[in-house]
Amino acid sequence: MTLSLDHLRRCTLAVDLGAARTRVYLKQSGLIVDEPSVVAVNTQTGALIAVGAPAERMSGRTPANIRVIRPITNGTVVDIDVAQRMLRAMVGNKLRRAWRRKPLLRAAVCIPHDADPLARRAALETLVGVGARRVELVDSLVTAAVGCGLPVEEPEATMIVQCGAATTEVAVLSLGAIVAAEKVPMGGETVDRALMQYLRNEHELLLPSQAVRPLHEALADPVHQIAEVAGRDVATGLARTVKIDPRSLRAAVTPPLTALLDTIRAVLHRCPPDLVADLGDRGVMLTGGAAGLPGLDQMIRQSTGMPVNVAEEPGLCAVMGLGTMLEGRFRQREIAEPNFKRHESGGGDLKRRFRRQVKASGKASGTSTGAGLDEGLADPMPEPTSMT
Repeated sequence: MTLSLDHLRRCTLAVDLGAARTRVYLKQSGLIVDEPSVVAVNTQTGALIAVGAPAERMSGRTPANIRVIRPITNGTVVDIDVAQRMLRAMVGNKLRRAWRRKPLLRAAVCIPHDADPLARRAALETLVGVGARRVELVDSLVTAAVGCGLPVEEPEATMIVQCGAATTEVAVLSLGAIVAAEKVPMGGETVDRALMQYLRNEHELLLPSQAVRPLHEALADPVHQIAEVAGRDVATGLARTVKIDPRSLRAAVTPPLTALLDTIRAVLHRCPPDLVADLGDRGVMLTGGAAGLPGLDQMIRQSTGMPVNVAEEPGLCAVMGLGTMLEGRFRQREIAEPNFKRHESGGGDLKRRFRRQVKASGKASGTSTGAGLDEGLADPMPEPTSMT
């Protein structure tokens, strides 16, 4: 298609640094990592104890000298050192052969829409610290739309709602570009906190983090399903089990979901009427790890009047869409480009190219190239950039 997609096809690794899970796609191999973004560290020695699912099981069950850390929050790396150690532990053995064949790997990473420069820099340094030579920063909304099979390259509107652990992004795409997008601080963790707060206020019960799953099953069938959860009594501190009416649980999660509905309406107000008319037929696509929340699709359908579809594997849409771009299976028009930007960990290629040009000009004129080389390195050629 264009210069930017050519750069993506040269990449070997696609990474999705999510707040809940980290996913890594290796070119010509498929998905090699799908683990929780959790690390357990010994605070006394600094040693890495566990990464991924084993570390997640330690949450809330560790002694004082072991700390469970989540280095990624809201899709942004907040602890670069811990994130680098986590990625090395996850992909070290699985990338050994690829590293031998090509020591300087190129990587592409998904970032949230309209990420600030600090978030972009954190993602860049995380991948560079792991060993990537060049890093492509790609908008996660575009990759998720490609991953769930939406025709983003067509001159028709496609609406995607990417529900993450802490934030939800809503966007309308056409011709491979984002027409309107908004972000709301509501996700799967927000709904879980609302359920736990309801149990604390109404039943005086403190729930462990793993006890929220039965509540989700009750939300799926609010008529016949009765939720039974066990936790710690606030007053006595003893274990206690309570039965909860699912209708009250649905009322507890209504306020955070209302904020999502308001965001969808705001995005539709910013779109041209022709695109909104397309969405009336095509509907909304739900992606992200929290897209399978029971009742979410029905609530959006009743509020907007548009059909709502949930992706087949909503949590993998972003990384699989980026992997599709890496494999070269995505063909897009040259009218618009996805939002990504190329970065390099060093300027060696530019310097070598400038030296070759200076030497060639020196041979043609028969003069010495020493002075010209020094002047050129002081003011190197600008690096070509793509749309962001």
